[in-house]
Amino acid sequence: MLVDTHTHMDSNKFDDDRDEAIRRAREAGVSTIVNIGFNRETIPTTLELAEKYPFVYAVVGWHPQDAIDMKPEDLDWIEELARTHPKVVALGEMGLDYYWDTSPKDVQKQVFREQIRLARKLSMPIVIHNRDAHQDIIEILREEKAEDVGGIMHCFSGSWETAKQCLDMNFYISFGGPVTFKNARQPKEVLEQVPLDRLLLETDAPYLTPHPYRGKRNETAYVRLVAEEAAHLKGVTLEEIAAITTKNALTVFGRIKKTED
Repeated sequence: MLVDTHTHMDSNKFDDDRDEAIRRAREAGVSTIVNIGFNRETIPTTLELAEKYPFVYAVVGWHPQDAIDMKPEDLDWIEELARTHPKVVALGEMGLDYYWDTSPKDVQKQVFREQIRLARKLSMPIVIHNRDAHQDIIEILREEKAEDVGGIMHCFSGSWETAKQCLDMNFYISFGGPVTFKNARQPKEVLEQVPLDRLLLETDAPYLTPHPYRGKRNETAYVRLVAEEAAHLKGVTLEEIAAITTKNALTVFGRIKKTED
């Protein structure tokens, strides 16, 4: 059984076939889906999905691209949901995005810091979005003592040196569709070196579709293709990758285990 640790199945790209896409994921062996609500619009739709399906869980937070729009009451809202909603298992996705010029860097950094502080207050793991901001991400995680809660480096795209620093701060390294691309030398090399007990799988659907469907809409069922590539790179069976990454997901998202118990 597989866990998709990061997906956006509430996206409007699934409006015509969401239930069918979720059924396909289950048929592909996906036991648990973690959906990400990252702004004022997607947090409610993520929670609706988690409330509809017993095997879907929610992460709530504020995306760096939307940092300019976050108000103090939004952070209060996230805190309330994290405290009271039984399906919320982490905060995020949060971080820095220097590729899209939608929020000033100083605003992104402040919103990132505020969410890490909230996570430490709540003792909840965090899900990190990092695009072209490796060094600043590391510095802020260190300064805010993010190792106290740990979490996930979502769809990791950095070097092994950066991965090691994240591992040292109590983070798991998650890989998605890009690791299946034939020209993706660095992600493949990093995945080979990440310890099995710190490895996670995801899709980030509907984005970052794995080979051989690259260029088409991604969906949670395709996490199996990521798992197959991970098994190949690690020299183990698909069943072994599924078992260890599922165990890892249940460890980092401690509330999933409690809910299932």
